[in-house]
Amino acid sequence: MLMKTFESRSNDGSTGLTGWRWWAGILLVFVIGCGPGEEISETETAEQAQQELLLTNGLSLNGLSLNGLSLNGLSLNGLSLNGLSTTSFHNWFQVNAALRAQVMKYLVECAVPAGSTRTYTAPSTGTTYTWTGVLGLAPSWSSGQAASTAELQVVSACLAAHANKYGLHVTVSLRGLDGANNVIATTSQETTSHTLREACFFGNLFEGSLAVFGGNDGLSLTAQQSSPRVCGLPGTSSTTSQCSPMVYVGNCSTYCTRDSSNTYYTTCTYNGVTYRPVTTRMKPSDIATCGNGVCEQTETSGLPAYCSADCGS
Repeated sequence: MLMKTFESRSNDGSTGLTGWRWWAGILLVFVIGCGPGEEISETETAEQAQQELLLTNGLSLNGLSLNGLSLNGLSLNGLSLNGLSTTSFHNWFQVNAALRAQVMKYLVECAVPAGSTRTYTAPSTGTTYTWTGVLGLAPSWSSGQAASTAELQVVSACLAAHANKYGLHVTVSLRGLDGANNVIATTSQETTSHTLREACFFGNLFEGSLAVFGGNDGLSLTAQQSSPRVCGLPGTSSTTSQCSPMVYVGNCSTYCTRDSSNTYYTTCTYNGVTYRPVTTRMKPSDIATCGNGVCEQTETSGLPAYCSADCGS
């Protein structure tokens, strides 16, 4: 399904703020759904949810790391009305309702299937939040059962795959297994358009360590090329990530096992722990080349890949 193709967003503290303002303008233009803190009176259709995913996805890993997903009590109580009504969830949410509503937005998109929503009313303010499912990576957890380790891992990987250092508009295709060991569905259009191997992501944001890992699955850039997604590439050294606090692990193949079709990774083992990962694919057209006469999004002023030959002074 095309809803498996989502848009990644900023993980950088400074440039991310610019990205958030830019996307706030996009939201106003398209007028799709409400932001955190606004009351939602209607349930979105699956088609609306798909459109919103392509337009507004974005998540700061700094926000995840600092705000402790392990504290919300959801993993034991189920991602259902029961789980959202616990005292532990109330306490976690009210510390910073706006930021944690954003965390829940992307968590529900990753974990809950399309066509389903999760609604929460904050007891202190009476504000109602409705979050729409899209990917359905955690079927048991979504149905109200305690989350399995595989479900927590694949949802964590999905959240990490949403990160983007520069806050630029780009879609990626998610491949792999969900928390119930089912292959994540893709369409022929998606597999035709998103053919460039990018990265693998894995970890567990719910276990207390709040660690997620990113690795390279084949993406390489020449001196003249740039990409809006760099979380699968090394930072200032071969062991640092460009998307801190994500940990860069090098080549995915060093730690991960491919499926029989060589399409995605089924497991990744790091520091003795085995995780359920997600694998991402990009469109080749999202790689910019300086000097081709086209001013592309990573080549504009203020970004490391600024190209005066294409974008002028």
